[in-house]
Amino acid sequence: MTPHKTASRADWLTARKALLAREKEHTRLKDDIAKARQALPWVKVEDSYIFETSTGPKSLSDLFGGRSQLITYHFMFGPDWKNPCKSCSFWADSYAGLTPHLAAQDIAFVAVSSAPIARLLPFKARMGWDFEWVSSHGTAFNVDYDVGFGPDRPDDRHNSYNFGTMQNPHLDEMHGTSVFAKDDDGAVYHTYSMYGRGLDATNAAYAYMDLTPNGRRSEPPEGNPMAWLEYRDSY
Repeated sequence: MTPHKTASRADWLTARKALLAREKEHTRLKDDIAKARQALPWVKVEDSYIFETSTGPKSLSDLFGGRSQLITYHFMFGPDWKNPCKSCSFWADSYAGLTPHLAAQDIAFVAVSSAPIARLLPFKARMGWDFEWVSSHGTAFNVDYDVGFGPDRPDDRHNSYNFGTMQNPHLDEMHGTSVFAKDDDGAVYHTYSMYGRGLDATNAAYAYMDLTPNGRRSEPPEGNPMAWLEYRDSY
């Protein structure tokens, strides 16, 4: 570890309190952003989509499982990929035990990949994950929510990722999170999506890394910042 500057306990406490003021400001800003996110208008979903699941075909509405809110994680695992994305697996390791707590707040959670369900379930068993992981194979779901950039993407649809901040996605699958809500009449609405580093806030391991002196310094200075990752049973 690279040597770092040192201080007395009193000097450290002074510096820590100064940082605390900035952290509190960040927390208040984060709360304001959350309120603005919750106030976004909803867009009605016209396509029901049909997903492959471990218990048979289900529509997007079915994935709510009787709840009024649904979070979908766009897990990168394309139909022709040999293995799922290591970064998405890193994210998924944060989901252990998450489902019951979300359910208590009227929220369902699923991961969605375009690889067939027969490819998803063995890897899910290998990792011991307990969340629902479904396949959007054969649907336009990934394209419609701007994480699918393969040959099925229509020529007249823009080929940019993260609301245009990345003009040329380097893969045919990208990651993200999309949120949906269902009204009292059963209509489904898209309420929010986020991509790229916006997802950092949902990664528990990153949050803990950022508390340490070295932070994420194992990430390479150029190229893929997550090139250091392996599946958790492969380190």
